[in-house]
Amino acid sequence: FVKFFGVGSVQRWISIGGFNFQPSEMMKLALIIMLAKYFDHLSKVQLDKLYPYVIPIICIFIPGILIISQPDLGTGILLLAIPGSMILFLRVRTRVLMSVALILAVSLPVAWSYGLKSYQKNRVLNFLNPERDPRGTGYNSIQAKIAIGSGQLLGRGFQQGSQNQLEFLPERHSDFIFCVLSEEYGFIGGFFTLALFLVLLLIILHIAQASGDRGAILICVGVTAFIFWHMIINIGMVSGLLPIVGVPLPLLSYGGTSLVTFMGSLGIVASIGRRRYMF
Repeated sequence: FVKFFGVGSVQRWISIGGFNFQPSEMMKLALIIMLAKYFDHLSKVQLDKLYPYVIPIICIFIPGILIISQPDLGTGILLLAIPGSMILFLRVRTRVLMSVALILAVSLPVAWSYGLKSYQKNRVLNFLNPERDPRGTGYNSIQAKIAIGSGQLLGRGFQQGSQNQLEFLPERHSDFIFCVLSEEYGFIGGFFTLALFLVLLLIILHIAQASGDRGAILICVGVTAFIFWHMIINIGMVSGLLPIVGVPLPLLSYGGTSLVTFMGSLGIVASIGRRRYMF
């Protein structure tokens, strides 16, 4: 749909009433709910077989391929990582996991040759060696690491970061917001932010444990994976540990659709936690 009616240079958004809406963000939450509903109706015997996973894999790969072709590599990776975490939670048999891993292993060379755009391949190559093009495709990674390192232990202070204020840091309001936080508040500020994320994830898992319902547990696990993988990929890419793929940091990065999706997922978890006191 975005191929024909999308706005922006990469056509990831749809303009509705003057507001830009990104359907791929909502797909993450939709997949969590769909898979939780699907696996909730399967018995333990069925989960140990291979055929029940055919439908979920199809439902994951179709939107994943469409989103990567937009192109949006970051969201495409998340559409694999989040459902994959939910499937691992089901404790499926080793042969099922090996079959899925084999499918992924075979598809990776195909995706590299025919699925990724040239600039996406450059991001992976620059991750391995950012200095190969310091003024071009490696610029973002180098500037991000400079910003994080310049914050040192206590940071430079609010709005005192040179990389941020002098606009050396790209997309500092969205994908690279953690660099701004680290430059202004240092290692202490970054560590405190990670600690808050850890507390949030532990609360969600506690709600899952207390719910006693498989469908509700799977939704909580999916939301935990949703936030966890966003956090890991975003912080990993800005610190040079992962390729830069354009993934927002939950609840901190600027963004309309992504923020609504994060808040909606947390609202569902809060509803699950409240429901156990009603019956």
